[in-house]
Amino acid sequence: MNYVIGIDIGSVFSKALILGDTVISYAIMPSGKNYRDTAKTVLNETLQKSGLTRQDISLILPTGCGAENVSGASKPVTEITCQARGVRHLFPCVRTIIDMGGQSTNVTKLDAKGIVCDFAVSERCAAGSGRFLQIIARVLDLPFSELGPHSLRSNKVVQFTTGCAVFTESEVISRIAEGERKEDILAGVHAAIAAKVLNLVDRVGKEPEFVITGGVAKDIGLVKSVEDRLGFQLSVPEASQITAALGAAFLARDRVNAAK
Repeated sequence: MNYVIGIDIGSVFSKALILGDTVISYAIMPSGKNYRDTAKTVLNETLQKSGLTRQDISLILPTGCGAENVSGASKPVTEITCQARGVRHLFPCVRTIIDMGGQSTNVTKLDAKGIVCDFAVSERCAAGSGRFLQIIARVLDLPFSELGPHSLRSNKVVQFTTGCAVFTESEVISRIAEGERKEDILAGVHAAIAAKVLNLVDRVGKEPEFVITGGVAKDIGLVKSVEDRLGFQLSVPEASQITAALGAAFLARDRVNAAK
C-alpha cells in the first residue's frame, strides 16, 4: 500500500491529509506565525491519528501560501490546481468553485473534464474573507459558529456603504450604537460579502454546478446570501476546509503511480 500526504499551509489554518486507497486521516490547526513549525505539527498530528510513520509515506505534496515551509516535501502545487482536483473528486459535475479562505476568496471555473480554464482572486482587502468575519464576530460578541444562525433570523438587511474591511467594522460599531439588531447587521455583512463573491463569479462566468469551500462555507447565513445573489444552489463539502489538501494528496498519488 502506498500512502501519500497532501498538506495545505494556509494563512489562517493549515491542513494535512493522508491518502491510501481512501482517506486515512486528516488534521486541521491554526497556522500561527511560524509556518515551518505548523507544518511539522500538523503532519505529526495526522500521522499519529493514522498510526503510520513518516517512513510509511511515499510522497508529501504541499500547497498554500506557506507551502515552501514543509520540510521533506515535493515541489509545491498551486491552491487553484489542488482545489480543482479535490472538489472534482467530491463533486464530479462541479464547474465553478468558490473558495473562501482566511485572507481571500478565489473563484475557479472548470471545463467538462475538470481542468481549470479560468479563475479570479479577490483584492488584498480582507473584506469577504474568513478573517473579516472573525472581526465581525468579535465586534458583535458572538462565536463564529453562531454568525450563520443569527443572520437567518434577520427581519431586514442593514445596508453598508463601503466594501473596505476597516470601514465596515466601523460601520458595524455605528449600527450597534444606533440600536440595530445583531441579526440584521449580520444579514447586511453577509449581503456585502455575497456581492463581492458575485463580482468574482461574473468575471469567470456563471457555470453550474457550484461548490463553496473553505472555513467560511460553514457559515450557513453567508452560503444562503451567496445563493440568493447567484441564483443557484451551492454544494458544500462536509469537511469544507480540507479540499485543497485532498486534491494535493490525489496529485501526489498520481505522481507515485506514474513513477512505478
